[in-house]
Amino acid sequence: MNRRQFIKRSTMACAAVALLPGRLPAQTKKTAAPATSAASGSGKVPDYAKDMLHSDMDGIGPDGKPTGQKMTYTGASKTNAKVEAAMKHKMKLTREEQAILDGKDGEEKAKLMKILVIFGNTFGAEKLVDLGGAPHSNMFIGAPYMKSMIKMLDECAKAGLKSYATYTVNPRPYDVYNVQNNAKDMTMIYEGYSLQWDLDYVHVRLGAPDLNYRTCACYLEEVGNAPEPGTPVAWAESSAVNYGNSVLGIRTNRNGAGMDLIQAILGKAPKFGLMTDEGRKAKWLVEVKTSKEPDWGAVGTAIGRKCVEDVPYVTGLDKYFKDGKVTADNLHLLKAMGSATASSGAVGLYHVEGVTPDAKEKGKKLLSKGYKTYVIDDKEQARIISTFKNLWPKKDGDPTAAFIGCPHNTYHEVKKWGKLVTEALDKAGKTEAAIPVYMFMPNPVRDRAIEEHGELISKMKRAGMSATNMCGVSYAGMKGFSERVRGVTNSAKARAYSTLRYFPDDILVKIIVTGKIPKDA
Repeated sequence: MNRRQFIKRSTMACAAVALLPGRLPAQTKKTAAPATSAASGSGKVPDYAKDMLHSDMDGIGPDGKPTGQKMTYTGASKTNAKVEAAMKHKMKLTREEQAILDGKDGEEKAKLMKILVIFGNTFGAEKLVDLGGAPHSNMFIGAPYMKSMIKMLDECAKAGLKSYATYTVNPRPYDVYNVQNNAKDMTMIYEGYSLQWDLDYVHVRLGAPDLNYRTCACYLEEVGNAPEPGTPVAWAESSAVNYGNSVLGIRTNRNGAGMDLIQAILGKAPKFGLMTDEGRKAKWLVEVKTSKEPDWGAVGTAIGRKCVEDVPYVTGLDKYFKDGKVTADNLHLLKAMGSATASSGAVGLYHVEGVTPDAKEKGKKLLSKGYKTYVIDDKEQARIISTFKNLWPKKDGDPTAAFIGCPHNTYHEVKKWGKLVTEALDKAGKTEAAIPVYMFMPNPVRDRAIEEHGELISKMKRAGMSATNMCGVSYAGMKGFSERVRGVTNSAKARAYSTLRYFPDDILVKIIVTGKIPKDA
């Protein structure tokens, strides 16, 4: 099951987010069989959701037609990898690694090593490498279909195994600490995520810290999981992997849920794909030539659709980063672009000329022989935005909620959105937004904002802007959500994974203030 389908089948219950909380403890011509939909309860996908299950991941050209590329979801550019290949390729194991495989350190660890070796052999890995830094896991859904994985990890925990380092975890799919839920919703939450407690308990024993560190943006300075450039790490979560490889310069493939923790427990990962010098070369030269600052989400979507899982080398963006530096005040630009490349395709690494570490070091030497060129100008950007369909079940009607923070908001974004909305309300002679505004962020970011900008935060609260550390995509993809809420967002990633409608920041502010979508939007 790919990530898009995974999100759509999520069964999370709808909840109303509370005010800013206080501190917490830490396809072929043949007709495919209809997919099941927990949301409809009818055994088939409702009409409004059909486009949600459509994938652009074969690569879409400027003419709107597929380019014929395929993907592996690893971001490793290993096209059409077959399990059969694992029977032919054999990694070279050290004596220590072979001993673990043979059971020297117990049955549980041997099982993990067997899985890892098969995984590495499948993708032609040359060897296993020792990991450093801190892992990041996207094992965050305690749904029934995760039972076997949770059971395996529980057995590892009972055997005394744990991660080689304290690791961060994706945000939980719901938030019972900072949200208000009615009795019906609470029942749906606990029925849909009956194994959440078991999963959280596993994380505690394997080495995860408290819930304060549940975030998809683990690299933020307030969270602190930002390994040094060149460090081999076990990361999962598409946008985190994308940012880590690209902006931090770490080395990790797009690990699926569970593979992240298998590698974390063993302290080793197969060396292939984005963990190799060759795998980090760019097959695309992407030239951004917009007449003004680009729509970062749209540009990211364009790159993801075109490059699919290949590595792009992007030019024309260095002017937006003073002295080529990515700082706390501008990293949200690459966060928005990168997460869109990862959700509209499977880009696990991109290079930005003059900005990202690999590009600074090697420049256009990163371009592979025979690379292709893709130009994103005003016309192409507009074309991409025009493909963002209205997936609301009922196309007509006013929006009922705004969702900001996918991936999670930075401290800078919290301040920015607080000022944008409250100042727009002041200008309109209002004190409260026309629709609720849900702000998704890690707890440490929230706490810093409260401590350093208390007056602004209070004004945001009065305006109806709320904070939570749960996953905005999971929230937007939960059971029954799209039938009851007409959501709007500025996140191209959230748009790709839900029925939320995408609008640029300036239009989104107007919607928040008026509760109406401008006629010219």
